[in-house]
Amino acid sequence: MNLHALNIFIKVATLQSVTKAAEQLCISQPAVTIQIRNLEKELDLKLLEPSGRGVQLTPDGEFIYNEGRRIFLLKQSIENKIKEHKNNKMQSFKIAATYVPSYYLLPSLLAQYKIQYPLSRISLETGNTQYVISQILDYEVDIGVIVSEGQRHPDIHYEHFLDMSYCFIVPINHPFAYQEITIHQFVQEPIVLREKGSSTRSLLEAFCKIYDCPFPPIGLQLSGLNESLKAVAAGFGTMLAPSIAIEELLHQKKIAVVSIKNIQLTRPIYLCMRKVDGTPTAMTSSFIKFLKRQSHKIDEIQYK
Repeated sequence: MNLHALNIFIKVATLQSVTKAAEQLCISQPAVTIQIRNLEKELDLKLLEPSGRGVQLTPDGEFIYNEGRRIFLLKQSIENKIKEHKNNKMQSFKIAATYVPSYYLLPSLLAQYKIQYPLSRISLETGNTQYVISQILDYEVDIGVIVSEGQRHPDIHYEHFLDMSYCFIVPINHPFAYQEITIHQFVQEPIVLREKGSSTRSLLEAFCKIYDCPFPPIGLQLSGLNESLKAVAAGFGTMLAPSIAIEELLHQKKIAVVSIKNIQLTRPIYLCMRKVDGTPTAMTSSFIKFLKRQSHKIDEIQYK
């Protein structure tokens, strides 16, 4: 495949304009058009079609665009690592994590790692599971830390880190506070629901299917764990929450745990990497080994 033509195609598709792409690439419009036509001929696929004054991707073009972007992102990643190697500096790495690991687990672990390896350079981004996976696949980060949702992306390698428990919570003045009830009683109450793509929401949806009970009425839908916890602490709704995230609110007596008869919920936390990368870099490998050494100390995270 002609990577030069592929790069031109990606620029045109991104800008949705042959004219703008030619200006940014400092080449003529006919030269851009020729490269696109040659690429389409080489692949035997129609990649672009007219759209108003510009162009848009065909379904085949969408596929080639996404895969092509990954090629050049990988190229940039390799160039950056070579530059760091030449400069004889310890390699940096980036992490993307879902809300629970990012807020309640990783900060202290990263601090411990930084103390042991002061020359390391680490950055941490936070988002839901879909965001973390996309950041990994787009070569924006080196490692992802997520709470498992069951379904796995075929291009991601998942490595078990530790297990985390979940519990059902209500406002402190709720009739169910510190009571043992049935799941069918619980699902009658309005729930504070997380956004689509969050592991907590996926766990609740799977839970209702497994126990053959209706989904609770949605009282509020909020983006983010802390926002959802604050709503319950303010006196509204019920919620499924990670045990590690509720200790402070329990101590402040703003929320209470509800026991559901014969039900305990745990989910594994995974370290995620791109399969295509094969062996991780020395820096990434060092960090993974460090986390695994810490996992036996953390063991299973749960509120007791």
